[in-house]
Amino acid sequence: MQRYISIKENKDFKRLYYRGKSFVASDFVMYVAKGRIGKIRIGITAGKKIGSAVKRNRAKRLIRAALGEVSYNISPDYDFVFVARSRILEEKSYNVAFNLKKQLKAAGVWCENEACECSAHKTD
Repeated sequence: MQRYISIKENKDFKRLYYRGKSFVASDFVMYVAKGRIGKIRIGITAGKKIGSAVKRNRAKRLIRAALGEVSYNISPDYDFVFVARSRILEEKSYNVAFNLKKQLKAAGVWCENEACECSAHKTD
């Protein structure tokens, strides 16, 4: 089950680029801003500098796999955009997940235990 909603509109990506706070890892750049709808929304991009469509799709798959591992610990009400960097193609998914967890903690949106204030652990 997917714990987040995908961002598809260009205006939402632009809002995060300009108003969001950025966090840089070796594999990706993460933009975070307070959301409007009370749920986690995530957009993933990979530019043509990364390479062919096969490489760009692999980069996005790695980020999605990492999100699948950590999505239960992200507090809701935030929007995220992940921009893949070329180094992500050399990494394994568990390394990307480790870097993602580290960036989420730096952003202050990581919810460590189930007794925390966030409702990420509660199902509707």
